[in-house]
Amino acid sequence: MKTPVTSRSALTQLTIAAVFMALTIVFCSFSIPVPGGHLYLCDIAICTAALLLDPFLAFAVGGVGAFLGDLIFYPLPMFVSLVTHGLEAILISLFARYILKKKPKLASILGLALGALVVVVGYSLGRRFVYNVAGGWAAVWLKLPYEILQALVGAVVGYLLYWKTPLKKIYLRMIQN
Repeated sequence: MKTPVTSRSALTQLTIAAVFMALTIVFCSFSIPVPGGHLYLCDIAICTAALLLDPFLAFAVGGVGAFLGDLIFYPLPMFVSLVTHGLEAILISLFARYILKKKPKLASILGLALGALVVVVGYSLGRRFVYNVAGGWAAVWLKLPYEILQALVGAVVGYLLYWKTPLKKIYLRMIQN
C-alpha cells in the first residue's frame, strides 16, 4: 500500500532532491582529463537520485542540475546535458518505480542500463552535431570509451549506494515521518 503524501514528506523529498542537485552541480565542477575531453562524476549523483526520487524530481536533479553545473563551469554543453541527463534520470526513475515491481533490483539494473545508453548516445550525438567538434565522427569515436566509462561508473556506484548501503532505508524513513 502506498503511503499518502503529506506536506512534510513532500518538503522532505524536495529537500533531498535539492541536496542531490547540489551534488550534481559540484560533480560538474571537476573532472578527470581524458583524450578528447573530460570524465565527470555527476552521473553518480544523478543515478542515485533517480533510484530514490519520482521521475519529476529525478529530472530536476539530472537535467536541471547538470544544466546549472554546465552553465556555471562550462556552458557549451548545457542544453545537451539538460536533455541527456534529464532523460536518463526520468528513465531510471520510471523503471525503478513502475517496471517489474516484483523484481526491483532487476528493474533498477534495467533502468540504469537504459539511462547509461541514453547518456552515451546523447553526448555522442551532442558532440557530433551540437558541439560540432573538430574531427567529426573521429572525435566522437575517440571519446566514446570514456562516455561509456562515465555512464558505467555512475550506474554501478548509484546502484551500490542505493542497494548496498542504508541510503534507501534512511530515505524511506525520512519521507514516512
